Amino acid sequence: MDFIKTVIKNKKLIWQLGRNDFKNRFASTSLGSVWGFLQPFVFMITYVIVFQYIFKQQGPDGAPYVIWFLPGMSMWMSLNEGIIGASGAIRSYSYLVKKVVFPVDVIPVISILANSFVSIFLFVIAIVVCSIFGFIPNIIKIVYVVVALFTFLIAVTRLTSAISTLVPDFGNFLSITMQLFMWFTPVVWNLNMLAGHPLVLKIMKCMPFTYLVTSFRECFMSDNIIVSKYTLVFWGITIFMFVWGNYIFRKSKKDFADVL
Repeated sequence: MDFIKTVIKNKKLIWQLGRNDFKNRFASTSLGSVWGFLQPFVFMITYVIVFQYIFKQQGPDGAPYVIWFLPGMSMWMSLNEGIIGASGAIRSYSYLVKKVVFPVDVIPVISILANSFVSIFLFVIAIVVCSIFGFIPNIIKIVYVVVALFTFLIAVTRLTSAISTLVPDFGNFLSITMQLFMWFTPVVWNLNMLAGHPLVLKIMKCMPFTYLVTSFRECFMSDNIIVSKYTLVFWGITIFMFVWGNYIFRKSKKDFADVL
């Protein structure tokens, strides 16, 4: 496919711009890129302190809350930052779209790469903390979930980045939608709470956000292989989103320079 060929052809450019993008976000501060890692780290630890040590919450089967919470929240933060950032990336790089011949298709990927530095850091924190508590993760399953995450991000943002470029208000709508999804996704609550509502539970399990969050948790808390009907649903939705988003992006990109 043309998009994949373009990404491979420009992989060095994507790496260079993605790394510079992350550094430039905090270029005017004394600590620089450290803030990019410190802010989400403090946010996650605050949740752990409040829920585990103040509200005395526990994870499934009596596991420490931190073991259940950290993997789920690190996955959600990666999803949220990846989608929001990449969706507005073309507007952020408008000077490239308007003034020079540039492979516009790779711009959302640049943003996803820039956000991935923090995502990987959060995943490492989750792995280290869970290992300290005696929950050693399955590395093969982690690799699979990380690949699924970035594949899903690319698929979704092919669509959302095109719409956000043509319709500026869509960015605000997307931010609100992601806030709602944060609470509809079992990040701070357990899917077992829906045991009495089997239909709602099935719908929730079919959501890609739920699949990624729960799959990353299972890397630490379950020996089961991540293969189920929900795996097929996830990849079906991801492929559909990519095909749809790729079609919209290709039809729309000729108009990007005019609206920016």
